[in-house]
Amino acid sequence: MPAPRDLVELRPEGLYCPAGDFHIDPWRPVPRAVITHGHGDHARVGMGEYHCSVGSLPILRWRLGEQRYHLHEHGPPFELGGARVSLHPAGHVLGSVQVRIEAGGEVWVASGDYKRQPDPTCAPFEPVRCDVFITEATFGLPVYRWPDTREVVRDIVDWRERCAARGEAAVLFCYALGKAQRLLAELAAVTDRPALLHGAIAAGVQVYRDAGIAMLATRAVADEEKGRDFAGELILAPPSAAGSTWMRRFRGAQTGFASGWMRLRGNRRRRNYDRGFVVSDHADWPDLMRTVRETGARRVIATHGSTDAIVRALNECGIAAEAFRTSFGDEDA
Repeated sequence: MPAPRDLVELRPEGLYCPAGDFHIDPWRPVPRAVITHGHGDHARVGMGEYHCSVGSLPILRWRLGEQRYHLHEHGPPFELGGARVSLHPAGHVLGSVQVRIEAGGEVWVASGDYKRQPDPTCAPFEPVRCDVFITEATFGLPVYRWPDTREVVRDIVDWRERCAARGEAAVLFCYALGKAQRLLAELAAVTDRPALLHGAIAAGVQVYRDAGIAMLATRAVADEEKGRDFAGELILAPPSAAGSTWMRRFRGAQTGFASGWMRLRGNRRRRNYDRGFVVSDHADWPDLMRTVRETGARRVIATHGSTDAIVRALNECGIAAEAFRTSFGDEDA
């Protein structure tokens, strides 16, 4: 008898489930896609139909426009072809989910991107038992271990105050979807002083506000009086604004970057930031390993990131592990 097919295969279009005849976060147009979340490396235009969580719809509409969306709540299964599918919280960004697939007596879970730290802007990660677990490995090296986010946010407020004393603005670069909103939600717990936003950040913040996410009050930099002094202000901007003409409006400024990549000081120096703040929307090394254990998976497939290290570590622990080469990136690290 021929060996049974895997529930998820790597195809040129992306991760494909033959039993259900659908793709997960495909990077090329396909008839039917199940989307884990709204970041641009996971949700693309051109699909015939999109299956997604109810919570991810505001982001998908903002980024992809009106499409043929099929909305699903967390937990209840639905049928796609010969597969029984359900969506479970991933704790990554608003509406992010893992995809559980059951068919032929096996259960596979494709995690998408996920984190285990608390985040006031999205539902917390839910471990899902399975036979095979497809995990991200963005920060799949033992050096990546996250500090408490509340402490990091207090450091950001202290940095802003030190900048104020020097007559400087504090320009904090961060990713526009997920990271900026998480920072604003965490900042609301330790300060009531509004932050200023680059236009590319403001659009995504409004999407979250419309979805009912509580965050620090903000104003748009573009709405401020021309020639005003921004000393002492905390300003959130996308990394693409670093070194751009947009920065010229701040007569004196220090720059920081909020990202898991800031765990390594060399990354901060190479990117020429004054400060690095370690805040990531992905799992660190201990949480990657913990999550695999909690799924009970006998086989693990790692995607995007430091896959070699986690595959080696899992194999040494007696868990069969391998890697898929995917087109997912680090837009949200």
